[in-house]
Amino acid sequence: MSCEDKTRPSSPHFESISSSPHSYSPTSSSSPSAPLAASSLPPASLSPAPPHYIGKREDVIQARCVTKLVNGCRDILVLYHQGELHAMDMRCYHAGGPLQNGDIEEFNGRSCIVCPWHKYKITLAEGEALYQAIDHPTLKPLRIHWRSKGVKQRVHKVTEVNGNIYVTLNDSSEVIESDAYQTEKYRAMWFKASPNPSPELYKQSKAIPTAPTSSDCDVDRPSK
Repeated sequence: MSCEDKTRPSSPHFESISSSPHSYSPTSSSSPSAPLAASSLPPASLSPAPPHYIGKREDVIQARCVTKLVNGCRDILVLYHQGELHAMDMRCYHAGGPLQNGDIEEFNGRSCIVCPWHKYKITLAEGEALYQAIDHPTLKPLRIHWRSKGVKQRVHKVTEVNGNIYVTLNDSSEVIESDAYQTEKYRAMWFKASPNPSPELYKQSKAIPTAPTSSDCDVDRPSK
């Protein structure tokens, strides 16, 4: 597991951990993208989505990068960076790359996880995909700007209660491209490609594919 932080080292003061704001506005993209899941996402539940236990605060901070299959319905990645915790879908929206093996870098003043497969850059706070655009390729010198493709990676809310870290799944019914890799078919493919598949990995590969809704997942409780 990588999630190596290549930005300036953060302060060792861990007094507070805040969750990041999220944005889910629909956008179009001219970049290569993953095929959307065959079935449309179900509408968001009317009842509030429940929080899911991730781990102890100090353990998550020490690990800086934690993956979890949330109650058999969502593979998520929880990251600690510069005093804040962020959560998003574990696999990159572009081709399903394992984001837990990526590095955290800063681009245009925004912290991003860089996919280890194709170097796609995803903001930690919003799940936006960033890219460099050239205004006029025929003019010299080239003028390069950072631009956003919009929200491509589903991000989730992180909270802390009595030293325990929880994630509340983003149950928006809007299709986000990283949803394509939260399917039974992709989990099974991932399992078959593993050199040493464990029983737990097999159990995860058989999980029912869903969009995150409060009705599908029960609250995960911390172990005593």
